Amino acid sequence: MKRLLIFSILCALISVPLFAQNQSQEQIIQEMASAAREIRTVRCNFKQTKHMKMLREGQVSEGRMFCQQPDKLVWEYLSPRQETISTDAEAWKGAMARMIMKLVAGQALTDSKAFQVTVKQIPGKYEATLIPLRKDLKRLYTKLVLHYDLKQATVTQVEMYEKTGDRTLIELFDIQINED
Repeated sequence: MKRLLIFSILCALISVPLFAQNQSQEQIIQEMASAAREIRTVRCNFKQTKHMKMLREGQVSEGRMFCQQPDKLVWEYLSPRQETISTDAEAWKGAMARMIMKLVAGQALTDSKAFQVTVKQIPGKYEATLIPLRKDLKRLYTKLVLHYDLKQATVTQVEMYEKTGDRTLIELFDIQINED
């Protein structure tokens, strides 16, 4: 379920276009959420590096993702081992499923009960930090950081900081939006 939540967050946010750099943080968040709601499909490849406190080197996985509104998500690991996680899985039920769909629909950015969201401008990109507020999310993560490349107008990296002190970096590339 934890992986499904992670990947739904990505699906919801990787293709959110960013706007003029002179906007207020609130305007940027509102436009990002609005743009996310326009997404019908997202396809991309990814490289995921898990940094664990107990290991010196990160564990690297690679694969591809497909998301289709309103409720289809496939996260496919291709290496080092093959594994597919999809919304067809048994875990896709209950409150967590509703939360995932809020993320996919772009509603998480404006859901003040689930996340505290801040956006800051860094040369060439925006960095959006989501701090979980709900107990079920706080049990897993201390924060999620999304890196929006201004040239590509999309999220290209996601960092997930876990309660355990571990950190996962997901780098996204070959992103295709609404190419059914």
